[in-house]
Amino acid sequence: QVRFVESGGGAVQAGGSLRLSCARSGRGLSMYDMAWFRQAPGQEREFVAAITWGRGTESYADTVKGRFTISRDKVNNTADLQMNSLQPEDTAIYYCAVKLAGSPGPYNFWGQGTQVTVSS
Repeated sequence: QVRFVESGGGAVQAGGSLRLSCARSGRGLSMYDMAWFRQAPGQEREFVAAITWGRGTESYADTVKGRFTISRDKVNNTADLQMNSLQPEDTAIYYCAVKLAGSPGPYNFWGQGTQVTVSS
C-alpha cells in the first residue's frame, strides 16, 4: 500500500520558520500531483499549496502567498513546504495530499498530518 508521511511540524514563535516534508512510504507509482492542506481546531480543512508533477506548476492560497513555498522532488516523490513568517493564524494540522498526475479528480492519498503551532 502506498502511504505518504509528513514530518517537520513543531512549535515556533510568530515570525519563525518551519519546513515540512511529505515522503512516500511503501511502493507505488511515482507520477503524482502533490499538495498541502491544513485544518485548524474547529475549522474546515483548507487548501494551502500545490505543485504538479508535469510542469511543476505551483499554486497557493492567498493567505500564505509570499510566505510559503512548495517544492517537489520527482525522483524521490517528496514534497516540501517551506513556511516563513509564521503567524498564530497558521496554527493547524498540516496534511500532505496526493493524486495521480494530471487527474482532474480530488486528492485521494493523505498523510497522517503534522502539527504546527505558532505562538504570539
